[in-house]
Amino acid sequence: MKAIHNISYGIYVLTAKTDKNNGCIINTLMQVTSTPEQVSVTVNKSNETTRMIMETGKFNVSILDQNTKFDLIQRFGFSTGKTVDKFVGFLGYSIAENGIPYITQNTCAYISVKVNNVVDVGTHITFIGEIVEDVVLARTKPMTYDYYFNFVKPKTEVKRTNGYVCNICGYVYEGEVLPDDFICPICKHGAQDFEKIEEQTKVVKKKFYCPVCDTIEESEENKEFCSVCGATLIELEG
Repeated sequence: MKAIHNISYGIYVLTAKTDKNNGCIINTLMQVTSTPEQVSVTVNKSNETTRMIMETGKFNVSILDQNTKFDLIQRFGFSTGKTVDKFVGFLGYSIAENGIPYITQNTCAYISVKVNNVVDVGTHITFIGEIVEDVVLARTKPMTYDYYFNFVKPKTEVKRTNGYVCNICGYVYEGEVLPDDFICPICKHGAQDFEKIEEQTKVVKKKFYCPVCDTIEESEENKEFCSVCGATLIELEG
């Protein structure tokens, strides 16, 4: 473990809107000033949410609590808004005054932000902006990164391999050297969220996505139909 892995993070849903609603999971929300109240978020350049914020100059952040189930993390963190409408069949949200959705399901609070500064930091973009609305939804405890890994993220069946494992979704990169600009094909997190495998292991279960009800299922064998709605499944790469 690197020293940087001891930095504390939370788990949030970052949302934006253009001609559609979209969102992604982030852990990079932080306050940067108090007068005026400004926050920053840092998002991978390849994310659809990044493109939408660049276009509109505004976003919302929903602060998830410790009651959040893994399927909510899957919905917003394990697929791309370029090809999937993450809000289809999802009722756990409302619309803020800025016209952008925020998550109501298992959410402590949300903030709406108007962007006033954009910083290119290489593989990611940092958006800095002023809070224009902040609403507390519940007096529940916010979920930390540590809590997610220990109590929410499912444990999977594995086998020994060489390479690097993504600490977010469990994807394994096989190779002696992980490129600095590598992006996880499943959750779109960068190389900084990978850990070199020593006593680690490789996920052997396949992931299948339902384009109708947005369910993600895991199985050691090929699955053809969704167990929730019966639609034809798509096997996720990686």
